[in-house]
Amino acid sequence: MNFENLLIEIADGTAVVTINRPKALNALNEQTLGELQQAFVDFADNADVQVIILTGSGKKAFVAGADIAAMQPLTALQARKFAKLGHQVMHSIGACPKPVIAAVNGFALGGGCELALGCDIRLVSENARFGQPEVNLGVIPGFGGTQRLARLIGKGLAMELVLTGDLIDAAEAYRIGLANKVVAQEDLLDTARALAAKIIGKGQYAVRLAKEAIHNGLEMDLDRANRYESELFGLCFASHDQKEGMQAFLEKRPAEFTGN
Repeated sequence: MNFENLLIEIADGTAVVTINRPKALNALNEQTLGELQQAFVDFADNADVQVIILTGSGKKAFVAGADIAAMQPLTALQARKFAKLGHQVMHSIGACPKPVIAAVNGFALGGGCELALGCDIRLVSENARFGQPEVNLGVIPGFGGTQRLARLIGKGLAMELVLTGDLIDAAEAYRIGLANKVVAQEDLLDTARALAAKIIGKGQYAVRLAKEAIHNGLEMDLDRANRYESELFGLCFASHDQKEGMQAFLEKRPAEFTGN
């Protein structure tokens, strides 16, 4: 995979994707969004990748937002098309069967906050700053911020952040459930890689179904979601990993999972 605005490193089952537009604080333009969408589509079928880490180049920003210079002259129809592209990227991340960890270093504002929200887990550096400041520009979040933020931290807090455009620091992001963990910036990628390695050590068939159950189940009522979980639970018992995992437990030995 060769991209202009992404750096990709694959090793030991983990793909590290770095958004690489440091002069623009990794702002999301149409090309970068297109590259992200293609990367996650490719990862879905890449047997060498079990977990994906998404981060930004440099120490200042994960993604400072969407590219305002590129957005300013858009017509209403062009803006809607741009927003749809952003939603397609978030859908690709959610639909990817591999867990996606956001390693948030610095600013995650606007589209950057939305990109982090689209990931499965968010690890953040102590200098991270989150926000949906779009109202300061006369617009609203366009890549799912009004929806994913409310689902993650609750309607009231999401309303406050979106309507005021206020920024919050890493500690506050952790307190309200936006961040899973806060670490020193120099430890961020190592922490993300360690978490990825822990996930890779589990039964990958079960990991994929667990992500699917959580991701899709949140869009259902509780009864339907529980029925959906039961179906996926049953599927596990048609896998090699279930037989191996339970046999290894009974024999008090490490399991040798194959992902099938």
